[in-house]
Amino acid sequence: MRPRLETKRLVLRLAEPLEAHLVVDYLDRNRAHLARWEPDPPPGFYTEAYWRERIHQLRREEDEGRLVRVHMFERGARDARVVGTIGLSNIVRGAFHNAHLGFGLDGALEGHGYMREALEAMIEYAFGPLELHRLEANHQPHNLRSAGLLRRLGFVPTGYARDYLHIDGTWRDHVQTALINDRWRKSSRSS
Repeated sequence: MRPRLETKRLVLRLAEPLEAHLVVDYLDRNRAHLARWEPDPPPGFYTEAYWRERIHQLRREEDEGRLVRVHMFERGARDARVVGTIGLSNIVRGAFHNAHLGFGLDGALEGHGYMREALEAMIEYAFGPLELHRLEANHQPHNLRSAGLLRRLGFVPTGYARDYLHIDGTWRDHVQTALINDRWRKSSRSS
């Protein structure tokens, strides 16, 4: 089930393959900003051809129940443009019902509550229709903005991972956090 979530200022949905240029525009606008926080991109990452294929791949992985990815669009904007991304990856069912949460926002929009607004909607989706019990989110120790946001959303530290991801040319440590769905109930997805 592909989500289309709406908040006061945003629409969260996976971009269509024909909107690959909007994803590339977001990445180009934020290349230096995101390089500090995101793993090193693969070859072709900043091309429309790459993103057309990647969007098809994301759809297949969503259909298989392995992930959910949305692009953030401003509601009512005159011209459509991607302003951020949120992903639930490594979805595991069985006795775990867990996913990893990752997110990124246009650097020009930081500090205006867009990501909190978007993450609140995504968490509600993860703990509602997706019936997940736990979300994990990791951040670099010096990323105080993400640390504060996750704390305000209720995530609590669960560990510290040395040399966790290769980012911006070197291995980076990460603080591990988690949020538990206290309303989780066993359902058909539990098997």
